[in-house]
Amino acid sequence: MGMTRTPLIAGNWKMNLDHLQAVALVQKLHWSLKDASHDFDDVDVTLFPPFTDLRSVQTLLDADKIPFGLGAQDLSAHDSGAYTGEVSGGFLSKLNCGSVIIGHSERREYHAETDEVVAAKVTAALKHGLVPVICAGETSEDLEKFGASAVPVSQLEIALEGVAKGAEIVVAYEPVWAIGSGQAATPEQAQEVCQKLRDVIRAKLGDEAGDATRVLYGGSVKSSNIASFMREPDIDGALVGGGSLKVDEFSSIIRFRKHVGV
Repeated sequence: MGMTRTPLIAGNWKMNLDHLQAVALVQKLHWSLKDASHDFDDVDVTLFPPFTDLRSVQTLLDADKIPFGLGAQDLSAHDSGAYTGEVSGGFLSKLNCGSVIIGHSERREYHAETDEVVAAKVTAALKHGLVPVICAGETSEDLEKFGASAVPVSQLEIALEGVAKGAEIVVAYEPVWAIGSGQAATPEQAQEVCQKLRDVIRAKLGDEAGDATRVLYGGSVKSSNIASFMREPDIDGALVGGGSLKVDEFSSIIRFRKHVGV
C-alpha cells in the first residue's frame, strides 16, 4: 500500500527563527529545491514555524506561489475566550494553516499535556478544518518498563477517541529517547511501532483510513538516514526537528528519492 500514500516531510522549527529569519529560510529552501529540479508533487512538504512567524510565512507562500504546506506547532482546545496566551484553531485556519502538531513530547513533558488534553486538541483541530499531526512516543523508561510500542499505542488510542471515520489525520511516531540525541531508532524499530500505530488507526477509523493515513517517523532524522526509514512499508515520511532549520540538510531530506533510489 505504501506507494499510494504521498510521502510527507514535515519541518518542526520548534522555538527557533523570528519572522524575518523565517522568510529568509523559506525563500532559500524553495530556491534550493527548484535548483535541484525537485518535483513538488512527488513529496509533500509542510513547515511548522512558531506562531509569530505564521502570517509572514503565509504571505510569502501565497505571493511566490510556493507549494509548501503551513502548520502550527500547537493549538488551544478552546475556540475563543478568557485563555490568555492561547491560540485558537479558528485563528490558524484563517491564516491558511492546513495542519497542526498535537501532543509533541515537549508539550507532554514541559506543559503536562495529558492524553485527554491531546484528544481535546485533536477534536478542536478537526472542528476548524486542520489536519492534526498527532505525536506519540515513549521515553527510555517507558521502553524498559512496558516494551516497544505499548505507550505510543495507548496514546494514539485515546487521541483518536473523538475522531470520526473519514477525518484526515497524520500520525507521528517520536521515540522520546531518540529526539535530539543524535541516536535515531533503527528503521526496523521504527517500522515495528509505525505498523502497530497503523493497526490502531485501522481498528478505530476503518481499513480505508488505515491505508490512507500517513504515519511519520521523527527523532534524529538526517539526510544520511532518511532513505532507510522511507524504505519501510509503514513509514510515509518524517517529522524533522533540528534538520529542518538547515536549508541544505532539509532540502536533501525532502529529496530522499534522488540520493538513494528509493
